[in-house]
Amino acid sequence: MKLLANVRKLLLLRRQRPMERLMTTTQAHDTTTAAASAPALTSAQLDELERNIELRHHKNNIPLIRKLIKALQNGVNVDKEIHRQLEDQLELLPNATHPRLLSYDNQPFELANYKHRPLPEQGAKEFSELARALNLYRMDHLGNYTGHKSYYLTGQLAMLEQAIIQYALESVTRQGFKLISVPDILPREVIESCGMRTEGERTQVYKLDTGECLSGTSEMALAGFFAKKMLTEQQLPLKVAAVSRCYRAETSGLHEEKGIYRVHQFTKVEMFAITTPEQSEEMLEQFKDTEIALFKQLGINFRLLDMPPCELGAPAYQKYDIEAWMPGRQMWGEISSCSNCTDYQAKRLDIKYKRATDGSVVHAHTLNGTATAIPRLLIALIESYQSTDNGDSITIPEVLVPFMNGQRTITRNKRIPETKLVKFIKSE
Repeated sequence: MKLLANVRKLLLLRRQRPMERLMTTTQAHDTTTAAASAPALTSAQLDELERNIELRHHKNNIPLIRKLIKALQNGVNVDKEIHRQLEDQLELLPNATHPRLLSYDNQPFELANYKHRPLPEQGAKEFSELARALNLYRMDHLGNYTGHKSYYLTGQLAMLEQAIIQYALESVTRQGFKLISVPDILPREVIESCGMRTEGERTQVYKLDTGECLSGTSEMALAGFFAKKMLTEQQLPLKVAAVSRCYRAETSGLHEEKGIYRVHQFTKVEMFAITTPEQSEEMLEQFKDTEIALFKQLGINFRLLDMPPCELGAPAYQKYDIEAWMPGRQMWGEISSCSNCTDYQAKRLDIKYKRATDGSVVHAHTLNGTATAIPRLLIALIESYQSTDNGDSITIPEVLVPFMNGQRTITRNKRIPETKLVKFIKSE
């Protein structure tokens, strides 16, 4: 299908200037140049676009696009406002969906289940209870000066956070990822080009008074780093990684998502790659295998899921999730994912490369994956490695011991005093 390419051509005939950065393709691996003739958009083609939108549970803007295209086709001197509206609506269209996912019926497909530890089905303590008992964590009574969903990690738990980061970085750099230090404040255009909306009631993005935004993941800064870049085919695949704080305005009142499971800011190690269209599916498998190897060595129980269309968001063509078993919560919780965004982000950010065979210039494909998202991985580790008697100690996974100065056990922190809320009553 070249449906969105046809829409773009129609707009080009009216505007006489390039719009390619605004478009995504509904044929994920189509890199051919569209014919120079005027596009013939049929009702059936728009119906097909609409089915993809509904399959992904995306906001359906096809009726408005139909109306705007009709106005362009019929008008001679069309108002610029119609062009602008059509641009905005085209940007909202999601990526194509991998054909493999069409039969999933809104449910993920479990590809594998990795069991490394015998865990008690009942009686396991939840992360917050364990961390408080060990005096390594604080989340209560912080609203007055750090805000809702904030937290402190102290002592050995703060050390464990840094150990996980260093372990992940060592693992991904060994796989050929080059480390980049990225900014946390980004222009709105970069964030939206990556597929996350910055406006609307349900946006997860924090906006600053300057008009810029706090980054929700370093994927955005890494993608922005290559915006408007012209690469050569010999440079691809290009693999980079970053450690950053991630800011999310989302919140949840669900009991199972209490504590640090869903917070407003956290640390994450992110992988990002730029490839040719022919390389992107193989690269996604490499991302997935890297993540699996990371969690296998940590010795936690986890499962690999192939996600259905309704879980892909706007930019992903296909996505894998990894969920860890959290025995204290008695639930599976997402700790990682990896996505192939094909040319969705590259067209919006104008990331191109020159083919070695004929010198033609085409848009690249981009992929992203989470090596570690600290809070949820901490939950899985602490709950999985708690002592089986009274939970007064945590065994450190063997692979993290070198990053903990040889320490093998986490015990109660006695150096940092416990904090208690004290109410002062003014005497008369």
